[in-house]
Amino acid sequence: MNRKIKTIIIDDEPLSRDEMKYLLQNYSDIEIVAEADSGEKGLEMIMIKEPDVAFIDIEMPQMSGLDLARTLQKMKKIPLIIFATAYPNYAAKAFRVDALDYLLKPFDEDQLNETMKRIKKRLNREEKAEQVSPIAKLAVEDEGRIVYLSPTEIVYLYREERETIICTEDRKFSLKTPIKELEEKLKGFPFFRTHKSYLVNLDKIEELIPWFNGAYQLKVEGKKDEIPVSRNYVKSLRERLEL
Repeated sequence: MNRKIKTIIIDDEPLSRDEMKYLLQNYSDIEIVAEADSGEKGLEMIMIKEPDVAFIDIEMPQMSGLDLARTLQKMKKIPLIIFATAYPNYAAKAFRVDALDYLLKPFDEDQLNETMKRIKKRLNREEKAEQVSPIAKLAVEDEGRIVYLSPTEIVYLYREERETIICTEDRKFSLKTPIKELEEKLKGFPFFRTHKSYLVNLDKIEELIPWFNGAYQLKVEGKKDEIPVSRNYVKSLRERLEL
């Protein structure tokens, strides 16, 4: 990407904000557009400045970092969330609100460097998706009506006999279109073929679980089902997930 990455730092501790600002000065493509000393002020500044990235402390009075992240999920334009905290025990909760990364205080420069690589990779991917996405909505039939699904709503889809089943967080839709044709339509969005019969939204993945004989299974947001990952796809999937 050829533009500056607009960044906000939200932390109730001035020294922590200063440390993060100092470390981010080493990255010429980072532009700190705002800082805030509370979750409430951070939310206000995010709405005004529309940053690409938000470094957020978790333990803050009144509105915690997790509360702020949950509120951000309701917004149309959500910044990438990086939690920066002294407490390691919030990691699981952090990733349930789609945090891209989790930094522990005192900040480690090598760890921050890895975080920056993730940020740039995700923003590059999103920019490419905006440029080449061939569709805005996917049309599916539902009890005689045509429903238009945003690709971001789709958690995964799979082929079952002669039908393709599309799964959102709370609904299932079936259509005759082959999974290969849908994969082509969804190019530019973060979908990945984990198995000959499964296509998964990478942004919805929560866990990658070893299974047997080199195969894995995936857990995705809002679903109890475990999705198979065949051995042929594991290496590429791990690279895409930045493991």
